[in-house]
This record gives sequence, structure tokens and C-alpha cells, in this order.
Amino acid sequence: MAIQLKRVYEPPEETDGERLLVDRLWPRGLRKDAVRLSGWLKDLAPSDELRRWFAHDRSRRLVFQERYRAELGAADKALLVQELARKARNQQITLL
Repeated sequence: MAIQLKRVYEPPEETDGERLLVDRLWPRGLRKDAVRLSGWLKDLAPSDELRRWFAHDRSRRLVFQERYRAELGAADKALLVQELARKARNQQITLL
């Protein structure tokens, strides 16, 4: 699979391929034209409840990961993950 992860604040590169934002909120201080996105996958981002609970508290990171994986296992999100994996077999994908 050709999937890489980057921070949305890193400048786009030619090697990024399709650039997909995986977040429910638009990143602060960035103009949409500067990010060079191919798509915005809000539905694959952690739920608002999980995001608020986590609150970037590093001590909650492992539990956050478990809960997020459980969210991604839900039928509707699992289909989106499978579609993303299929796409990555044929092209470079960068998740932001």
C-alpha cells in the first residue's frame, strides 16, 4: 500500500499523490487553496465526542487509539477504509 501520513501544515510535495484531510475541523490558519487537497474525509476522523474526550492529553493516547479503531470498525466507516485501501493499491495517498 502506498499510504503516508503528514501534518496538514507541511507543504505539499509532488510525491504526495492524492492528499486527503482526515479531520472534522478545518485546520486553523490555513487557506483551502494552500493545502492542495484531493478530498476531505470528515467521516473517517474521530467522532466529536472522542476528539473532545482526548483533548490532546498524552496520557489518554492508548485509550484514544483503541476507541478510534473501534469507531473505524463500524460498518459505514469500514467501507470507507476499504475504499481507501483499494485506491492506495494503485496510487500514492497522503493522509493529513
